[in-house]
Amino acid sequence: MNRLGDTNLRTWTLRFMALLAADAQDQIAWLGRRELRTKDVVEEAELLCRVSEGLAERGVFEPADLRVLRAIGRRLGEIETARVGLWANSLTTEPAWDDIRSLTRQFLLTKLGDWSHPLPRAARPQADDH
Repeated sequence: MNRLGDTNLRTWTLRFMALLAADAQDQIAWLGRRELRTKDVVEEAELLCRVSEGLAERGVFEPADLRVLRAIGRRLGEIETARVGLWANSLTTEPAWDDIRSLTRQFLLTKLGDWSHPLPRAARPQADDH
């Protein structure tokens, strides 16, 4: 991957981790009326955790960062996405999100010195998001 691609992937990873690190009520507010499925959130986060392996090989992330990202990926993999439905609902009923929130806060604190960062701009709801 080229330097610009690595920079974009790093930025997206940090932004998505900021979303996962946010308090549940902030995550729900970020969602607004958008009906985002837990499965989609888990798949995106797991993909970023896997992509981070290559970023670490190229020096974008440190080995310590990678250990936390692997732990996040493992915990995400334990969520039964078929059972939990919408992310807004699972944020308050699925205990894994508390662990993921803690791990992502640890990652951001180590990487950026603070875990509380602006959330990524929410995508506009699409007609097929129902």
